[in-house]
Amino acid sequence: MSPIEIRKVENKKGLETFIQFHYDLYRGDAYDVPNLHSDEVNTLSKDKNAAFDFCEAEYFMAFRDGRIVGRVAAIINRKANERWGRKSVRFGWIDFIDDIEVSTSLLRAVEDWGRERGMAEIVGPLGFTDMDPEGMLIKGFDQLGTQATLYNYPYYPEHMERMEGWRKDNDYVEYKLYVPDAIPDKYRKIAEMIMKRYNLHVKKLKRKDVFEGGYGQKIFEVINETFGHLYGYSQLSQRQIDQYVKMYLPMADLNLVTLIEDRNADNKVVGVGISIPSLSHALQRCRNGRLLPFGWWHVLRALKFHKTDVVDLLLVGILPEYRAKGANALLFYDLIPWYQKYGFKWGETHVEMETNDKVQSQWQYLERECHKRRRCYVKDI
Repeated sequence: MSPIEIRKVENKKGLETFIQFHYDLYRGDAYDVPNLHSDEVNTLSKDKNAAFDFCEAEYFMAFRDGRIVGRVAAIINRKANERWGRKSVRFGWIDFIDDIEVSTSLLRAVEDWGRERGMAEIVGPLGFTDMDPEGMLIKGFDQLGTQATLYNYPYYPEHMERMEGWRKDNDYVEYKLYVPDAIPDKYRKIAEMIMKRYNLHVKKLKRKDVFEGGYGQKIFEVINETFGHLYGYSQLSQRQIDQYVKMYLPMADLNLVTLIEDRNADNKVVGVGISIPSLSHALQRCRNGRLLPFGWWHVLRALKFHKTDVVDLLLVGILPEYRAKGANALLFYDLIPWYQKYGFKWGETHVEMETNDKVQSQWQYLERECHKRRRCYVKDI
């Protein structure tokens, strides 16, 4: 068998090959949800992604007999390393055929690149920041993926277990939350109590609020403070916040975005719940991740006309001092009626650390099912 050749991405043509490999490897798969091509370009391009203010990266591709058989990104997030006191090189965007020589060669390329830059360990799959998909799927291969998460074939973690030196660094879990016929009594009672006792209230946004009123900024300030203690998190910079506000909020259905404000603190935003109709089936219909010629119609049907049974809970964050007050109940008190109105049958949570009992406890009054698990691996180098 011919040897594996590792090549760096050197130009736009190489980046196109790097991105296209995932679409080709998973073409026709019933569970993979490919990212939009334009989103991949924006994230991986150094002149477009604000994360490159504090990250550096290199992209590697594996070839055999002139044909691409794998890819991986090597990333150093200097801000996260400083925050957590680690010297980590991250691997992300990893895809490969079922050949242990390919996967080993790709990860070795990341190890060598990181070691040359003084790193002491390799960890992943992770992106530039927590706003990128993270964690290798190890359970739930027969479950439809989501826009915000990774999907991978079952042989990926099998390769990780076969390679020497790798160990578990962190596991994430994901839940199906079934939409109830009525707001659970516990949520209703807690929500009504905290509105009265703590003077909290629900804030629903209009378009002008997001940009002219500064609520887009306020949303990500809450996210920064809420997620700051979580595994591998690095604070979003102002440039990143500006980028995400422009990228995501213009297309959001604001009925599915709920904020909590504290009237006793000049209407300070203390909680955020952002959900969107699932785009999974729509994105599967976008050939090679492109909206043209017909992909835009499928995305529009999901976003605007809610032609899906599933709602994705992208971001749920409550400031620490308000969690003990039960403020999360107020989010569901407002959002569940909207889910019912739109005909959603169940919701899909974003990834949650398996040890994050506080987050998982907020689903306790809903029928739920832990249907996916994913893992970040680490190896000393």
